[in-house]
Amino acid sequence: MSVFKSENKFKNKMFVSENKEITIINSDCVEVLKNIKEEKVSLIITSPPYCMGKEYENPEDDINSFVSLNTQVIKESVRILKNGGSLCWQVGFHVKQGIIVPLDYHIYNIVESINKELPSKDKLYLHNRIIWTFGHGLNAEKRLSGRYETILWFTKGKEYTFNLDPIRIPQKYPGKKYSKGSKKGQYSGNPLGKNPSDVWDIPNVKANHIEKTEHPCQFPIVIPQRLIKALTNEGDIVVDPFFGSGTTGVACLIENRKFLGMEIDEKYFLMAKNRILDAIDGDIKYRCEFPPIEPDKNQKAAQKPEDFKW
Repeated sequence: MSVFKSENKFKNKMFVSENKEITIINSDCVEVLKNIKEEKVSLIITSPPYCMGKEYENPEDDINSFVSLNTQVIKESVRILKNGGSLCWQVGFHVKQGIIVPLDYHIYNIVESINKELPSKDKLYLHNRIIWTFGHGLNAEKRLSGRYETILWFTKGKEYTFNLDPIRIPQKYPGKKYSKGSKKGQYSGNPLGKNPSDVWDIPNVKANHIEKTEHPCQFPIVIPQRLIKALTNEGDIVVDPFFGSGTTGVACLIENRKFLGMEIDEKYFLMAKNRILDAIDGDIKYRCEFPPIEPDKNQKAAQKPEDFKW
């Protein structure tokens, strides 16, 4: 994967797969991003540290630290992103003494400040604020329990890659038909499934999840997998500046994309490397993409037509 200005700069901190399509680097992501040539990447997807004192964070970090770090990373990300490429930032809330700060608010403001310095063709445009909702988590006592995070999907320029069909999901009532008009009697749904919408009900990775590792803040493979299928084509390059337990890299292997990931913590870098090796060998375990659907099968509208392909 020839994307670097200097191939040898991180040679001693790098793992490269035999086919050269997967590269992971144990180093500071800002320094690695600065060493990547302009407009080489089709998708940048990540979930940055929330600066809340997690074991992999500096205990002195706060919201100002979050803004400073993400400003640097997003500036470099825009530079290496191709026109028509996508940038996806998955964040939740900074919580301190029961007071929450929505981090996507800060990410949006960072992008808007960067946009002021860019020509129209290179600006980032927001297309979706995806809500990732999950049923389990910490139970709050003095506020409502948090059960969602967000993914901000930006594109570089107004013309971009978007593949809907690969991410369609089964309809709840696939047998539903038009009741009037020129299509009366025809099935109203798409045979390939429905648009998954901007609210994704996907279990988070907790203790008994099949994908669980030692990383304390791990998102499920289906999150990057769905974005990769929708926003890139086979063979495209995907980058994750904070790749943690290696989830985005695993999703790239499953979907036949090239991957470049950065992780500053050696413990998690080695963990991610092992997961990627498992994925290369076909031994990775992960939850399938489709969410559980339990409609009343006695209703005709809930019965799957023979020509529906999912």
